[in-house]
This record gives sequence, C-alpha cells and structure tokens, in this order.
Amino acid sequence: MDNHRSEPGQSSNFAHIMPSALSLNKPIKEKHHTIATWLAFALLPLSGFATDIYIPSLPNMAGELHTTNIAVQMTLTLFLIGYGVSQLFIGGLIDSFGRYTISIFCLVLFGLANLVIATTHSVLVIDIMRVIHGVTVAGVIVAKRAYFIDVFTGDKLKHYLSLFSIVWSTGPIVAPFIGGYLESSLGWKSNFYFLAGFAFVLAAFDIVFGGETIKYVAKFHLKQIANTYLEMFRTTTFTLGLMLTGLSYCIIMMFNLTGPFIIEHNMHLSPVVAGYSSLILGVAWLTGGMLGKAMINKGFFKRIAINLFLQTGFVIAMLLVSRLFSNLYTLLAFAFIIHVAAGFTFNNFFTYCLGRFPKNAGIASGLCGGANYVIVSTFSYVIVAFLPARDALNLGYSYAILIGISLFVLFLLNKNKLALE
Repeated sequence: MDNHRSEPGQSSNFAHIMPSALSLNKPIKEKHHTIATWLAFALLPLSGFATDIYIPSLPNMAGELHTTNIAVQMTLTLFLIGYGVSQLFIGGLIDSFGRYTISIFCLVLFGLANLVIATTHSVLVIDIMRVIHGVTVAGVIVAKRAYFIDVFTGDKLKHYLSLFSIVWSTGPIVAPFIGGYLESSLGWKSNFYFLAGFAFVLAAFDIVFGGETIKYVAKFHLKQIANTYLEMFRTTTFTLGLMLTGLSYCIIMMFNLTGPFIIEHNMHLSPVVAGYSSLILGVAWLTGGMLGKAMINKGFFKRIAINLFLQTGFVIAMLLVSRLFSNLYTLLAFAFIIHVAAGFTFNNFFTYCLGRFPKNAGIASGLCGGANYVIVSTFSYVIVAFLPARDALNLGYSYAILIGISLFVLFLLNKNKLALE
C-alpha cells in the first residue's frame, strides 16, 4: 500500500474536493509540503507548553494573587476541561470546514489570551482565559493531528502516529525547565508572555507555509456526526483504550499539580529545582513513549499487561519507602519509573485509537484528545481534593489509585485482546 495519500504534486487537487464553505482555505503548496509537516510536529507540544511552563510558578502565583493553592491549581484543571470538552466538538467542525483556517484563528486567539493573563491581577480573568486556552489549543492540536491522517497512510501513518506522544513529550520536558528560569528571573507573568510570542511566531509560519489538506469532506450534519461518535464509542477496544490513555496521562498531571508544592513547600527547595524535577519526569515520559514505539510490532496486550504489573510493583515500593523516609531523590526515582510506564501505555493506546477511524480523522482526533483530557481533569481534580499536595506518600497514593483503575480496565480489555493485535 502507498504510504502517502497525496503526493506533493497532487496537493493542488485538494481545492477540487473542497465545498464552497472551504473556499477561504488555501490548498497546501507542493514546495511547502515538507515544511508544513515539520510545522505540524512543532505545534503538537503546544498543550504541554500551555500546562507545564508555569508549573514552577504555581506557589508564587498563589502568593502574588493572594489566593489559595487549590485556586491556582484550578487554572490547570480549567484548561484541561476546556481542552478536553472542546475537542469532542472541534473534530466535527474541522471535518466539515477544514483544518487550516480554524487552526490559524485558534493559534492567534491563544496568543492574545496569554497577553490578557500577563496583564491582569484577577484570578477570575485568568480562569476565563485558561478556558479559552483550552478551546483554542484543542483547535490547533486536533487540526494538526488530522493533517497526518489526511496526508499519510499505511506504515508511514503508523510511524507518524507512534511519534505523536514522543513529540508531544517535548512540551513537558522543555516547558518547566524554561518556566523555572523565567519564574526566578522575571516572575510568573513572563511565562505567559513567552507563550504569546511562541503562538504568534508559529501562526506567522503557518500562514506562509501551511494550507488545507482535508481529503474527505463531511457535511455538517449534527445527527450524522452524533452517529459517528456513537459508532466509535460502541467499539469496545477504542473506548477502553481511551480510558487507559486518560489514566496514563493523569499520572503525569498528578505530579504537575502537586510536585511543585511538595518540592517548594515541603522540601523547601527553589522553583528552579521544581522545574528540573518536571524536566526529569518529562524525560521519563519520553522514554516510555520511545519504548512503546520500539515495541510497536510486539504482542499488544501482553506488553501492556507486563508494563502495568511492573508499574504496580513500583508504586507499592514507593508507598513502603515513603513511610520510612522521603527526599527529592527517592521521590524522583520512583516517579521516574512510574512515569516511564505511563508513557509506554499512553503511546500504545493513543496510536491505536487515533488510527482506528481514518475516514473520520477529525472526529477521531478530537475524541481521542477530548476524552483523554476529560478523564484527566476529572480524576486529577477529585484526587487532589482528597489527597492534597502534602508529601511523597500522598503522591504515591494518587499513583496507586490511578494504576488500580488501569488494571481494572485491562481486565475488561482481556475479552477483546485479539482485536488489539
């Protein structure tokens, strides 16, 4: 099978399949095809940047804004809710009206929202802007994920999809590292000025080098879109796979929500140390994703089962050790291994779910991302409310809850394991 749905020389044909509603979307040019692919990859980590860059600033934000820890943690949760819920609807929009214009509009609006946050002292305004962040980042990411499904197929598509979580992990790796230094040097608002500049620069490149790639245009018919969603949800392996991707990423989010407070308040270390700690755990996630990609041709269910059982053993060890003593090194050592396993699970199931319905690439992309973040925002906020950011032991309990639920989902998948292979 040809791994490329449309050769560069065919890119002008996109215009012939677009309805009049897409007339404002310029078709991608042949000479810009490679640059557009790199640009799509460059935008995939945007959600990680939007959540992770100001993680080292959370404690100082609470102080300067004269609010509580839970209030600034809510800014992360609101982003996740906006990002997750909106993806459930944006997929249908980009399948009907194209990827390009929606992506550009969302990227510019995201940049403007960052400028508002950087110039306000109101927690309420920040909360509203964070919801806008979630919605606009969803528009960008869903469109760019659909780009790959539009353009590639076969082994080439499988290769690119398996790279998604690896490329995405550069956000959690680089963002807190940058954020720690920005916080120490210029304060928490500098994080949002950085995000605004990042968005405007990439939007400019996308305007120059990007273009429309949609291949299968769906009429914007709410009943038909709803039926497509129902068909996807009725696919058991797809639905349970979405659950496991959400639970895996929630492990990362638990550290994002609680780690800075544990490190800066409980251990009395600096925001730079909190940034480096998030950087290390970002590397863990990247390692897990790379291992998942390397083992992509191995038995699917067996490798997931082994991974989850190993993860269970390490979280039990973390709980036992944390009862006796805890410091930064033990915290990061156990969290690193647990995050590697989480990255492995996420890479495998996200790749599977994203490529499951290629003719509805926008909806599948939106549903994969949307369901993931709805799961993450729900579980993370509930767990943080009952297990506050106090110490490594509470973090270990948070991990244990998420891994326990993951094992239950794996048990449900056992009846459908052959469909995963």
